[in-house]
Amino acid sequence: MDTLSLANHFLIAMPDMVDPLFAKSIVYICEHGEQGSMGVIINKPSGIVAAQLLEQIDLPLPEGEASTWPVFFGGPVQPDRGFVLHNPIGNWQSTLTITDNLALTTSKDILAAVSEGKGPEKLLLSLGYAGWEKGQLEEEIANNGWLTVPAEEWVLFDTPVEERYSCAIKLLGFDPSLLTSVSGHA
Repeated sequence: MDTLSLANHFLIAMPDMVDPLFAKSIVYICEHGEQGSMGVIINKPSGIVAAQLLEQIDLPLPEGEASTWPVFFGGPVQPDRGFVLHNPIGNWQSTLTITDNLALTTSKDILAAVSEGKGPEKLLLSLGYAGWEKGQLEEEIANNGWLTVPAEEWVLFDTPVEERYSCAIKLLGFDPSLLTSVSGHA
């Protein structure tokens, strides 16, 4: 039996989630399959900007607004490693293709291109990722920890950070604050 893949979906934290790492977060799922799942949190800036990240890895700083792009806290796994979600896909050394025009790259060559002003048209930089072992994410969803909805690129790349959670929730078509994670008996 095939299981539904949640790749290219948003995982939206339920309004009552208390885990400080994931409360009010949106995770873009990059990979979901037999081995487990991985994604990056797209609405939690880490407090550093692209210029600082590039400086740490000895790359020249780009001119203009690229140097002020936020670097996101992508999740608690490998928080010292960079992950670049981007469109178009391009041709980089270490890339996971997610859709026909969206990919996740972990190799330094994409950051070198960004520093030279030759990077992808749209990108989101993060440090670390969120990962789940086989069956773990499905269990968290079944226990009302997360809502899922097909991802929209405009939320990833064109929506201000502080509006991404509410925009992702609007994609659901209902207000999750009306839901309860506690079931009752009449």
